[in-house]
Formats: sequence, C-alpha cells, structure tokens
Amino acid sequence: MTSLVCIDGELMEPAAARVPVFDRGFLYGDSVYEVVRTYLGVPFHLDRHLERLERSAAALELALPPRATLVAWLKSALRAAGNPESYARLIVTRGSGPITLDPTTADRPRTVLLVKALEPYPAWMYAQGIKVSVPAIRRNPRAALDPSVKSGNYLNNVLALGQARRAGFDDALLLDIRGRVTEGSSSNVFAVRGGSLLTPPLETGLLHGVTRALVLELAGQVGLQAHERELEVADLARADELWLTSTLREVLPVVRLDEATIGAGAPGPRYRAMAERLHAHALDWARAAAADFWREP
Repeated sequence: MTSLVCIDGELMEPAAARVPVFDRGFLYGDSVYEVVRTYLGVPFHLDRHLERLERSAAALELALPPRATLVAWLKSALRAAGNPESYARLIVTRGSGPITLDPTTADRPRTVLLVKALEPYPAWMYAQGIKVSVPAIRRNPRAALDPSVKSGNYLNNVLALGQARRAGFDDALLLDIRGRVTEGSSSNVFAVRGGSLLTPPLETGLLHGVTRALVLELAGQVGLQAHERELEVADLARADELWLTSTLREVLPVVRLDEATIGAGAPGPRYRAMAERLHAHALDWARAAAADFWREP
C-alpha cells in the first residue's frame, strides 16, 4: 500500500512534500478541493467531481489548471501508487504571496494531489448504524460562504464534529441559521418516510454531493419516490430510516439522532436495498469506464 503526493505535476513521497508557509491555502483556507475514490482502480464519476471543482473555483475566482492536466496528474499518481483501490484528494490553492487578505497579491495557483490506499469506514457502522447529534454550531449561510463551494475553509464543520464526538456521538448534523436541516459534517442526509425518500434542497445551503445526486437518481430502482424539501429535526426523528451519504461512506445508516431512536433502532431494509444498488452501480460504471480512463491521449 503506497501513499504519494503530486505537487504541480511532480510526484514525491509524502515525507518529501513541501508547501510554503506563505501559501494562502495554509494561511486562509483560500483553496478548493475534491475527494474521489476508485472502484476497480478507476476514479468514480471523476467528471462530476471535476465539474464541481470548476464551479467552486469559479465562485472564488481562482484559476485551475486545464482539466486534461489534472486528469493526467491523477493517472500518473494512481499508477505510481499501485494500490488496489485508492483515495485521492485534489487541492488547488490560490498560491503564495505577502501576508494580506488581498487575493490579487497571490503569485500563481498551486495544485496538490494526495493519493493513498482506500480505507473504508468500519464495518460495524454499516451493520449496526451510527449515532448522530445536532450540535449548537450552525452551517454557513449562503450569503456568507456558500456551502455549495467546496473550499478549504471547513472550520464550522470541524467544530460541529468535535462537539458531537465529545458528547459520545459518531457524527454531527448541521442546521442553518433558521433551524432547518442542511447536511452532515462531511455528508448529505436522507430520510425515508413510507415510500418517500426525502432530502433538503440545495437552496437550503448544502454541498451538491456527487453521491447525493446518484442516490436521487437511483431511488426509483429501490421503490422509493425522491423529494427535495425543507426538513426540520423533528422530521428526521420521525423517519423510518435515516442515512448519510458521501463519496467515501457510500450510504451509511443512522439509528439514533440525539435522544431519538430512528425506526426500529437498526439499519432498515430500504438502506440495504440502496446500499446494494449504489455499490452495484459503481462497479458497473467502473467496468464500463476503465478503458476510456486509462487510454492514452
């Protein structure tokens, strides 16, 4: 199992990787990023992740290398790492410059790619389900820093997760300043009520999750009718099932929300159906995409 770092196209061991302390990503979180994972060695729905990276960069007026360059660097790093399955984190900072908030003083964007062996979430989380808390920390309002921008500035999520973990929970669920449900600390949230699959709309202020979109697309295949609508904590507490979704988690069942037991207090049948369908989709997609991804330009 190998971990590698690629900085502006140069591959190196993690111990040799260096980013200047004057880099604005380090100083201010002035950066954007994406996390992808592989199935059968192929980065899953890479195009969707790169499209979101481009949207995030455009919102911050941050220049990215050409998409073809990013893909070439990723291929090189995956080949060199040689892991059966990999985690890859692609970060683009605004670059370095004097210590000032002024973004026009940065020299040039810097691209950092981290590749390591994929480490799945613990099996017990899927078998038993997890406990989630709603901490006092709120999600950024869209008028401040739009949560649809996947930037390096994650402090409120960090604080929310820390508060939840210290209280004995596995994850945190963030509300907006009006008390509406938005998302998990690094995930989207879904509730099952009867034959309906409910999730907050993007307008509430949340990340446009790649896995979220896939779950909405696949809902009909597992007998659920998907709806995007505003949700309160009480709506989730009354749900038959509650899930968190993300690139690394896939679909993760929640069995407790603060003091409320969700459904029967165990992962439900709708969760199992969606988890199986999503994983099967990922493998089918990877088999179909492998030849194109690894083809030389």
